[in-house]
Amino acid sequence: MNLRDKYQIPADSVITIAGTVGVGKSTMTQALSQALDFRTSFEKVDGNPYLDKFYADFERWSFHLQVYFLAERFKEQKRIFEYGGGFIQDRSIYEDTGIFARMAYEEGNMSDVDYETYRSLFDAMVMTPYFPHPDLLIYLEGSFDHIISRIKQRGREMEQQTPISYWEGMFHRYEKWINNFNACPVLRVNIADYDLLDPNTSIEPILEKVGHFIQHSRKWTSRQLN
Repeated sequence: MNLRDKYQIPADSVITIAGTVGVGKSTMTQALSQALDFRTSFEKVDGNPYLDKFYADFERWSFHLQVYFLAERFKEQKRIFEYGGGFIQDRSIYEDTGIFARMAYEEGNMSDVDYETYRSLFDAMVMTPYFPHPDLLIYLEGSFDHIISRIKQRGREMEQQTPISYWEGMFHRYEKWINNFNACPVLRVNIADYDLLDPNTSIEPILEKVGHFIQHSRKWTSRQLN
C-alpha cells in the first residue's frame, strides 16, 4: 500500500504550504510531493523581473511586484485545478494580500491608491465562489531565531542585504494572519517538531494529519451541499 492510500489522501487533493520566508516551504513541498506522488507548484523566483529591484527599493517597486505575483499565482491556481488536482503548492495566493501587500502599504511603501487598486483586483480574482480553494493549507511555524538562522544558511544575496527588522516584522504579521485565516482548513506544523532538513525526521506523522484534515473537510463540505 502506498502512503497516499495508507493515510486516505485523495489523489485529486490540492495542498498549499504557507509560512514566512525561510521556514522551509520548498522542503516540505518536495517531501510531500515525493511521498504522495503529487505534482509540485513552486513559487517562481528566478525570472521574476521585479524581485531584485524590489529588494533594492521597496517603495518604488512594491506595487509592481505584488501585481506580478498575483497574476502569476492566479494563473498557476487555474492550471492546478485544470489538471484535476494532485498538487503540492509552495506558498498560497492568500499571503499576497494578507502579508506582503498589506505590509508594503502599512510601512509606507505602497500608496493609498495603489493599495486600493491591488485589493480590488485581488477581491475580484480570488474572493469569489468561483475561485478554486485548496483542500488544505499547511502552515509552517517556528521561532524567529530558528527561521533567521535558515535564511542566513541558504545565503541568497538579496535576503542577506535585507535588514533583520524586515524579517521580524514579517514574522509577526504571519502569526497574526494565520490566526484569522479561514479560506480553507489549516494544519499547523512546527518545524521544531518536524524538521525535514533532518534526515532522521519522518514525513509520515504529517501525512497522517493531512489525511485526517482533508477527510474531515470533505465530509463537512458534502453535508453542507446536501
